[in-house]
Amino acid sequence: MNSMAPEAPDGALLPVPGLDYGVLDELLGYSLRRAQSALYLDFHRATASFDISPPRFAALVLVSRNAGLRQQQLAEAMGLHRSGALRLTDWLQERGWVERRADPADARAWGLHLTATGRAALRQLEQAVRAHDAALMHALGPTAGAMKSELERLARIANAAAQADQP
Repeated sequence: MNSMAPEAPDGALLPVPGLDYGVLDELLGYSLRRAQSALYLDFHRATASFDISPPRFAALVLVSRNAGLRQQQLAEAMGLHRSGALRLTDWLQERGWVERRADPADARAWGLHLTATGRAALRQLEQAVRAHDAALMHALGPTAGAMKSELERLARIANAAAQADQP
């Protein structure tokens, strides 16, 4: 499979009339999943000319803000396995947006750096993504800021619970 191939999003996760969703309609996680699906599709629409997904955009931002970022750090920051970070880094490099450079402090390691082409693409992408986000925040109205804060808090709570369960 060509890693440059478009990453088409799945269809909308909309309620199907006549289906009984049972406990799913009661679950916070399922509501979040529906929202995430809709946001992903809307992000794809807003950035269609770039053929970029939210994870690819996030990786590009992280590399741009952390010159020399190691692939393992990128994986940790994005909650990916090493192989996922490798595929992501390969995609960004094939695009000419990111390059791997030897780490001057450790000859066995290399870091990720944004290229001039990557900087130009990121400037355009940030405009599109900021406009996309602003439209969503505006549509939510005065509760938007509080909702974002609560979602961040929910992530911290869920992550803490998951870490408490680990040996």
